[in-house]
Amino acid sequence: PLISRNYKGDVAMSEIEHFMPLLVQREEEGALAPLLSHGRVHFLWIKHSNLYLVATTLKNANASLVYSFLYKTVEVFCEYFKELEEESIRDNFVIVYELLDELMDFGFPQTTDSKILQEYITQQGNKLETGKSRVPPTVTNAVSWRSEGIKYKKNEVFIDVIESVNLLVNANGSVLLSEIVGTIKLKVFLSGMPELRLGLNDRVLFELTGRSKNKSVELEDVKFHQCVRLSRFDNDRTISFIPPDGDFELMSYRLSTQGGKEYLMRAHFGLPSVEKEEMEGRPPIGVKFEIPYFTVSGIQVRYMKIIEKSGYQALPWVRYITQSGDYQLRTS
Repeated sequence: PLISRNYKGDVAMSEIEHFMPLLVQREEEGALAPLLSHGRVHFLWIKHSNLYLVATTLKNANASLVYSFLYKTVEVFCEYFKELEEESIRDNFVIVYELLDELMDFGFPQTTDSKILQEYITQQGNKLETGKSRVPPTVTNAVSWRSEGIKYKKNEVFIDVIESVNLLVNANGSVLLSEIVGTIKLKVFLSGMPELRLGLNDRVLFELTGRSKNKSVELEDVKFHQCVRLSRFDNDRTISFIPPDGDFELMSYRLSTQGGKEYLMRAHFGLPSVEKEEMEGRPPIGVKFEIPYFTVSGIQVRYMKIIEKSGYQALPWVRYITQSGDYQLRTS
């Protein structure tokens, strides 16, 4: 193990020695799973770059919570060290232990927002500095993702609606897979503790309010940042939130519907001549593209309301981008 932290003391530190042999064995058997067990100990693991992040438990734990925590830990480390790999861990042992102490307490996830962590665990080169002698109030506030007292001369919000098109077409031209994966990212420069309300041309919302369905979009697998009031969204589809400061991903969604446009592409490829005993299957052709000012799903930001007790005016800016995701055309 490169680094470890025992939060509860109920699992022996030596248990991790069984993980890699078990993983290799299951991989050889073709029975590898994200959860491996050795006796009474369960290993829940993910892989990132050349590292395995492993959580151990003796109990019937909430697996989705554990995996969510592991991925959040990767996200925090990446924001601190840019790249999460063996070398960056070795170069930052002190700060990694400090972060592990703040991310979880006695087996319960605690502060997992990197912007808040950076307020009191600051990094300068490979050296740890404690920025404040006391824990910021954001850690104990209901709004733990935003600090109080933020001020800007110019109040602005930048909204990026980015859609990636995943497509797999066989050699006959038949579509095997077609989906749109979208994200709405915000860059927030707002003073105080503003409440934001985002309005989309959401089909369910349009049905609730009796409006036309022609220009509405049916969103699937919607996932929100923790700042969004889920109860409000469940009740009336209002996306209401107090935003973190700076960059963050507000929500993601998926649509399994067909794209509204179709284009024909003809291309000639020059390949080196290679003689082989057997003709190997030709790999699929990957296509990369980016279309500004356009969303293939037709999703639109209808409004962004910004409410703050001081009553200042703020400007929301919206940008739409469609880009290729996993876009492949099979040739054989």
